[in-house]
Amino acid sequence: MRQQTVSTLPELTGRPASDIYAVTFRIDSVDQDPRFPYLALGCTTEDEPARLLAQPDAPDPWEARWHYAYFPPSGLEGIRVLGHHTEHDAHGAALHRREAEADGLWYEDDAPDHVQDERGALLDARFRELCVDLAGLLHTRGDLVRVLGRPVPVLLYDMFDPEAMFALTRSANPPGPVADFLAGDEPPA
Repeated sequence: MRQQTVSTLPELTGRPASDIYAVTFRIDSVDQDPRFPYLALGCTTEDEPARLLAQPDAPDPWEARWHYAYFPPSGLEGIRVLGHHTEHDAHGAALHRREAEADGLWYEDDAPDHVQDERGALLDARFRELCVDLAGLLHTRGDLVRVLGRPVPVLLYDMFDPEAMFALTRSANPPGPVADFLAGDEPPA
């Protein structure tokens, strides 16, 4: 996933890299099935919050900049889809399934509900950890700075657990690049 992410970073937007203020990782799954998780890689650019804030019914400035509901389509849909999504990443899908089978976590549709629930929760947790680790590697190996010219936060959000966005993003980034985003998680003074 890191190799594909690094090769995709330069393609994130047709705009200059200086316009990108965050890379986005949307964690999702095909048909809400934890056996088929994937990561939609995208970005957010400076022009989108500016456009939103210029509207008469403008959202809160923090939300316009940081909340996934306001990300432009490329930030939500993803420039590149990685993981267990056979249409976009057949190789990643095969690798994911082999690993899940080797770890005894794969199950078939006719497995008892408790097996599906237990293994599904473990598969979901592992994929989230993989995404957090991937974002961390982009920072520690200098990929973001090399491609974008500076450190930017990687915002992770799980479409089925929006409340996890702060914890996932906090775990995946060094404190500096993510400080402005995390300010939205602080209780009002």
